[in-house]
Amino acid sequence: LPADQLINIISSEELNVRSEEVVFRAAMAWIRHDLSNRRQFLPKVLEHIRLPLCPAKFLVSVVSEDPLIKIDAQCRDLVDEAKNYLLLPLERPNMQGPRTRSRKPLRYGEVLYAVGGWCSGDAIASVERMDGRTGEWRCVAPMSKRRCGVGVAVLDNLLYAVGGHDGQSYLNSVERYDPATNQWSSDIAPTSTCRTSVGVAVLGGLLYAIGGQDGVCCLNVVERYDAHRNEWAEVAPMSTRRLGVSVSVLNGCLYAVGGSDGQNPLNTVERYDSRINKWMTVKPMNTRRKHLGTAVHDGCLYAVGGRDNACELSSAEKYDPNT
Repeated sequence: LPADQLINIISSEELNVRSEEVVFRAAMAWIRHDLSNRRQFLPKVLEHIRLPLCPAKFLVSVVSEDPLIKIDAQCRDLVDEAKNYLLLPLERPNMQGPRTRSRKPLRYGEVLYAVGGWCSGDAIASVERMDGRTGEWRCVAPMSKRRCGVGVAVLDNLLYAVGGHDGQSYLNSVERYDPATNQWSSDIAPTSTCRTSVGVAVLGGLLYAIGGQDGVCCLNVVERYDAHRNEWAEVAPMSTRRLGVSVSVLNGCLYAVGGSDGQNPLNTVERYDSRINKWMTVKPMNTRRKHLGTAVHDGCLYAVGGRDNACELSSAEKYDPNT
């Protein structure tokens, strides 16, 4: 395999691999297969491996200790870049680039997951997946716990289910689903606060849990999860307590949209900038909405449905940050 073809393969956004460890090991095996002729390509090859997405232990004990990498200054710089990304989570929004983006494996159709919820008077653990090509739903592996009001988001092609209520108590546990194995893992660090009706989103390679309620009061607490360290850390709280809040990412910031303060639905919106660890109020919605849906399209934020004090809503509205 010529060097240019290898680089073309490992630089592809569509490369379907379980982890960057696989890419690294394959690339180093290619180098060592004809070391005298291929050694010159090592820095260029390593440049296209997404080392910041490797587990810290693998980066330190395997990549850093590889003899070929230790004697090459360009390679050491790439390893140092990855270490900084892992060790400085607050700086990650300023360190985004081709090597920090998760790959996007070739899909034969987008899928939609329905996770947990409430059915026949009780919380449920079941999970269903819809094939975007056929519109058909089918059951996949259930969670280990029943969860209604669960927050769900995708990080590194894995589906996280955060908190919720099991029908008897409020939860701080977290589960992670791997579509490749159809299995849930429960060895994820719990959040510091038990909560349901929590908003969840991913920004800068970190998973955020925002607001919710703990059975005593509505929350403005915000935590974020570092998958490399398996740790949660609190960041700046919102200015308003919100349950049933919807969270989306627009222009590198988190938007917490609507929800309820525990008494009334809200039309207020806050924006979080992780670079300064601060929430700022932006223009409110026209309609008060809790338990709504939000999405980003063409640089605008859409708020859809939800409920006000009187009824379920079918209306939608759009926020343009440039106007």
